Amino acid sequence: MQIQWFPGHMTRTLRQVQEKLRYVDIVFELRDARIPYSSSNPKIDSICQNKPRLILFNKAKMADDKVTNAWINYYKGQGITCLAIDSISGYNIDKIVPTAKNILKDLFEKEKAKGMKERPIKALILGIPNVGKSTLINTLAKRKVAQTGNKPGVTKNLQWINVNNELMLLDTPGVLWPKFDDKEVGLKLAVTGAIKDEILPLDTIALYALSFLKQHYPEKLLARYKLETLSEDNIEIMDQIALNRGCLLPGKRIHYDRVIDIILYEIRNDLLGNISWETPDILKEKRD
Repeated sequence: MQIQWFPGHMTRTLRQVQEKLRYVDIVFELRDARIPYSSSNPKIDSICQNKPRLILFNKAKMADDKVTNAWINYYKGQGITCLAIDSISGYNIDKIVPTAKNILKDLFEKEKAKGMKERPIKALILGIPNVGKSTLINTLAKRKVAQTGNKPGVTKNLQWINVNNELMLLDTPGVLWPKFDDKEVGLKLAVTGAIKDEILPLDTIALYALSFLKQHYPEKLLARYKLETLSEDNIEIMDQIALNRGCLLPGKRIHYDRVIDIILYEIRNDLLGNISWETPDILKEKRD
């Protein structure tokens, strides 16, 4: 299954990013901590070339801490610096600039040796739609300087933002790749809200989520929906959730649209607790 979603502004954004790279010191690649692999844009490696990069795992407070740490250690082994953050709670936001300064230590030492004055870091911030870029910028700036929204595609154009005397950010619209050849990547992006709900059938997304949770976080599924057992049939699990939540049509028929909306809303708003939808083992599987 191929999932197509590549609005025109994304093609323009990629071209503009390549043009602006020479003006920045470092790239902040923002990923969703719940899906560190699936929220990584495969085009970024070729776009950023040899530009220093800091990967920020945002929404870390919604992810499983043990799994996030496993991802950080994995990338550390690849020589890539990562930082788990949460732009809403402010978790680790104060570590972003010091971490970036450490990555750019050689550059700033060379500038100092040439007699150049200390200046702000110039960073380009990239990420998929709805990963929280605008919220992060506002949290860093401690004021509203970027438009936010809980739907993908809020930022439309590249814009320079003076965050403070230590940091200047070049904000970019969320960028996805032209198509998802890997069905599971598309489902993970959909279940976390990175792509618009119109792209995939909602029942497909909800059933995928129930299947994953049953396998990896059964206790959270049981507790949240007051289930006694988990059927092998995911539709039966959905039916039981519908009964427990009163999602019924006349004649006691299941109101599937309503129960699907509830499941996806509660997952996306962290009401089941901290969940990570993939571990570094996925990269081993891809290699094999």
